[in-house]
Amino acid sequence: VQLQASGGGLVQAGGSLRLSCAASGRTFSSYAMGWFRQAPGKEREFVAAISWSGGSTYYADSVKGRFTISRDNAKNTVYLQMNSLKPEDTAVYYCAASPWVSSLEGEYDYWGQGTQVTVSS
Repeated sequence: VQLQASGGGLVQAGGSLRLSCAASGRTFSSYAMGWFRQAPGKEREFVAAISWSGGSTYYADSVKGRFTISRDNAKNTVYLQMNSLKPEDTAVYYCAASPWVSSLEGEYDYWGQGTQVTVSS
């Protein structure tokens, strides 16, 4: 599975962005998908994950209620809708694919290249 993340950019605090992650390969629908982020000088951290069917979603406490993960298996794409953005959300955002839903980075086998999100105060 090859993953291509897009949709990052510069936004003011309180604004919104939607990230997309397009996957190649016919097995996309069999993978759980996750979003992670890495801020400058910090370790990469879990943001959100969704099961292969889309029926189960999980979020980091820091984004719960503000971010929404979703997927369209017909389009081989997973999304991250980010609302009420804060300066502390500034990071490179990565999408990743795993055989099962997990918040653990090591459980993910495939990674996209990352897309920069910058939130100005």
